[in-house]
Amino acid sequence: MKIKIEITYRTPKGTEATFHSDEMNPEKALLLAEDFEKNIRIKSMTFYDNHETTWMYKELKKYVESVDSEPHHIVVFFDGGFDIETKQSGLGVVIYYEQDGKQFRIRRNAAVEELNTNSEAEYAALHLGVSELELLGVHHLPVTFTGDSQGVINQLNDEWPCYEEELLRWMDRIEKKIEQLGITPEYQLVPRKKNREADHLATQAINGTEIMSHSEIT
Repeated sequence: MKIKIEITYRTPKGTEATFHSDEMNPEKALLLAEDFEKNIRIKSMTFYDNHETTWMYKELKKYVESVDSEPHHIVVFFDGGFDIETKQSGLGVVIYYEQDGKQFRIRRNAAVEELNTNSEAEYAALHLGVSELELLGVHHLPVTFTGDSQGVINQLNDEWPCYEEELLRWMDRIEKKIEQLGITPEYQLVPRKKNREADHLATQAINGTEIMSHSEIT
């Protein structure tokens, strides 16, 4: 969730003006709010999330405290590979998240035989990532999904049309699962070198090496 702050400021002579901040995470908004409250010329302060829902200070603070005990600040890296000769696909997913003030990483891959193209493997990898979020108990939170396939990311962002029936079926599965979990997705394109972990996991899956790990980052 992203937050904007609306502040009404009043001068000593009674002139008022309203200001709006840029979007920020709730924790940063609370830190600024604590500092703003020291200024006696601020008449009112309201918070708005990216769904235009209004939050008061106490409500937002309670929300942040409750979220801290659950997985949050989640980034999912995904990649899919397809071997034309063997018709074998490999899916790779890396999930970074925070919980109780600690950072964690999940690494997961899978080998699949029934796919037909590299793009289909990319979508299948994203679906695997969403399934892992469900197992983790993630719900009603923003999640950044990061991949290196320009076609897939642009299709997910509705910037490019998708005509292949197989890909449309995968998109439908993914969107239904995301909606079911209440996740607000952000799809981000990165260079291949920044998606190296997920790419390596996908390659390992094609080569028959299964990876499944969940560890704290120290």
